Amino acid sequence: MSNPMESKGGYGAPPPNYTDAMQPPSYQGMPGQPPYPAGPPVDGYPSYPAGPPMGGPGMPAPQLAHPPVVVQTVYVQPTQRFGFQPMQTTCPSCNQVVITRVSHSPGALTWLSCGGLFLVGCVFGCCLIPFCVESLQDVEHNCPNCGRHISSCKRL
Repeated sequence: MSNPMESKGGYGAPPPNYTDAMQPPSYQGMPGQPPYPAGPPVDGYPSYPAGPPMGGPGMPAPQLAHPPVVVQTVYVQPTQRFGFQPMQTTCPSCNQVVITRVSHSPGALTWLSCGGLFLVGCVFGCCLIPFCVESLQDVEHNCPNCGRHISSCKRL
């Protein structure tokens, strides 16, 4: 029966003793090259020999494998749904945050209402009442700073 305190290491070998376990590992190089020196670590990092010189007298400077990547940031403003009331937005012309100025103009609903009143019998000017009612007209949003047209909202 084997003693549970006796442990066999990997592959049937006995475990290393304390002195062997505390030795730093030795790095073996490729065949024909000397192994890396097992010097003391500097600031917690092991020391390795320097590689071949990068450029120098008589040697061309190393070239980059890929050209640098240029990143362009694009800011996308979410689309706004313009209603029939003035609203806050950024003017695309003067780039100012403004509250739009609204103006009413006759649209399809205004003309259909006028025609419907005419057919009902409002012949003597009463059929023109829809042109005086703002809730039957289309709305245009304009910038109060530069006066540019920003958006339209149609009733029909």
